[in-house]
Amino acid sequence: MIFAGNARSLIANRGDLIRDMRAAGLSVAAAVPTVDYLPEVKELGITIYPVEMGRTGINPLHDLKYLLALRTLLRRVRPRAVFGYTIKPVVYGSLAARLAGVPRIYSMITGLGHVFTTENARNRRLQKIIGVLYRLGIACNRKVFFQNPDDLQEFMDRGMLKDQGKAVRTYGSGVDMQRFAREPLPKEATIFLFIGRLLTEKGIAEFCEAARQVQADYPDAHFIAVGPHDANLPHSCAAEDLERWKAEGVVEFVGGVSDVRPWIKECSVFVLPSYREGTPRSVLEAMSMGRAIITSDAPGCRETVEEGVNGFLVPPRTSQPLAEAMRRFLEEPEHIAAMGEASWQLAERHYDVHKVNRVILDAMELTTWRTWPNASSISSPAPRR
Repeated sequence: MIFAGNARSLIANRGDLIRDMRAAGLSVAAAVPTVDYLPEVKELGITIYPVEMGRTGINPLHDLKYLLALRTLLRRVRPRAVFGYTIKPVVYGSLAARLAGVPRIYSMITGLGHVFTTENARNRRLQKIIGVLYRLGIACNRKVFFQNPDDLQEFMDRGMLKDQGKAVRTYGSGVDMQRFAREPLPKEATIFLFIGRLLTEKGIAEFCEAARQVQADYPDAHFIAVGPHDANLPHSCAAEDLERWKAEGVVEFVGGVSDVRPWIKECSVFVLPSYREGTPRSVLEAMSMGRAIITSDAPGCRETVEEGVNGFLVPPRTSQPLAEAMRRFLEEPEHIAAMGEASWQLAERHYDVHKVNRVILDAMELTTWRTWPNASSISSPAPRR
């Protein structure tokens, strides 16, 4: 039983894992929040159980209802194992599984979220509360999968993970390198592409400001932002900022799309100036398609770039270094092809989704996965000490 953060992420981020689980002989189901539910989730070919879950914030009554709903579901379905990701499914899913007597409980930490990326008095209080909740939930787990060493270290430092022996490092969630196949570079103008929800912590403001600085010197450079804007999320960029950026006309805003591949295909360099990630899936997809990367020297992002090899790392929360990195590609365009090829090689070496999934299933010890070809050659990255 997978506890999903939302239907969209189950389809996009766990679809390959579900398919590999089923290929390995497992029967899979998922508990999916009713908020933002997508009918397409049924196309995964597994049993879907809609459950009520508060989308954001900590509401003790709503969270207790979610925990009890999961416990009731687990007692009825009686799975051998559960796997949760994102804060509430990890915390309350793990506790519900313990209460329901599920023998094997696993979680994946896909990032620390807005509360840990934005420092203010309210968030510092929430960090303490979430730390206690994580500690309770993680204590129920056999294994906890971490997508980058910084998150693992933070969990250890904050006491949210007491036993480092439970930790398993993975190279993110991986990327389907056949679906996101290598594509030739565009022959016309240099295009810098941002893909992500228009959230403050994704660095959309820094991308727009850097684009404005660069286009002043290189008017033929193009800048595109692909991703939805949800004003209901507390950490979305301000609507007035978005309108101002659109009015300036430097960055083309496309909105949300069902398939990002055509946009990656048409770009020269992929840019994600995020403040923090688990491992950014959009970057992995761009790497798999053979694109040079500019991203932040921040947790989760920095692991995707070998500095000067497949791209450049820039400090988060500032636009000037980002603009300078963009200028380097415009002044030395030979880097675009060379670094794009290096990105593809790095993705093939570490981030192929089937290699990542083998690590996960091997650690779960639920299947005969070890007998699959080349499984013995796959290993997870060593935890940072």
